[in-house]
Amino acid sequence: MFNIFKKAAFTVATFALISSVCFADQAIVIKGSTTVLPIAQGTLEAFMKQNPGVQMSLSGGGSGEGIKALIDKTTDIANSSREIKKEEIELAKTKGVNPVAHVVSYDAIIPVVHPKNKITNLSIDQLSQIYQGKITNWKEVGGEDLKIVVISRDSSSGTFESWDHFVMKKAKVSPRAQMLASNGALATAVAKNRYAIAYLGIGYVNKSLKPLQVNGVTASVQTAMSKEYPLSRELYMYTNGEPVGEVAKYLAFVKSADGQKIVAKEGFVPLVDVKKLGKKK
Repeated sequence: MFNIFKKAAFTVATFALISSVCFADQAIVIKGSTTVLPIAQGTLEAFMKQNPGVQMSLSGGGSGEGIKALIDKTTDIANSSREIKKEEIELAKTKGVNPVAHVVSYDAIIPVVHPKNKITNLSIDQLSQIYQGKITNWKEVGGEDLKIVVISRDSSSGTFESWDHFVMKKAKVSPRAQMLASNGALATAVAKNRYAIAYLGIGYVNKSLKPLQVNGVTASVQTAMSKEYPLSRELYMYTNGEPVGEVAKYLAFVKSADGQKIVAKEGFVPLVDVKKLGKKK
């Protein structure tokens, strides 16, 4: 369904790629969303090969942590799977920081279950009721008589906040839900549990999981780009003001044809059609 590479290792520990300090003339620090992490890692590797004098480091921690680091001036780029909040912008301004958004990819948040689960489609309302704890058995939505194990991202995650926006609409997630810190952790948990449901960015869906339709629409590159799929969103990299120097060069590379081919390779949705990218030399 998607061209996907497993990225669980990057959700467990900080990932850093550093060129020789002796020859590095500028360092770029990138922090934030674990959803955006594979995109950042893939493009970072390619950019450093082209620019061996640049030192770069990359870590996860969640969208909220990345934006906090931008506001605290401890990162050059904040990866985020959600838009920056009004209150975050106001706080940034008090510290002399001007967050500027750079859309680097499209994404689809996909509900996933164990491959043995017979369910193929859920409505947004059904998803909301499952996550609120109002629907607790798969038989209530046309499945087997099995208890539902609800798994969610933690509240520092941009994906959690996107799920709240699209699905929960400010309703509270059940206190019985398991809250995990990364896409990789959710994918592993569902793959091992026949009763479970979780939600992931498109780049983390793999053969050990069964993606569900939402409101009868299948998530795909095409439906995410057109936003026909109801849980489609943008993925961001934020900078303090308009980027300059090597940061500007890196972001230009991410949005370039070569950078967007890496986005597609990592299983995410590029800013332009993959077939069109393939024709560019």
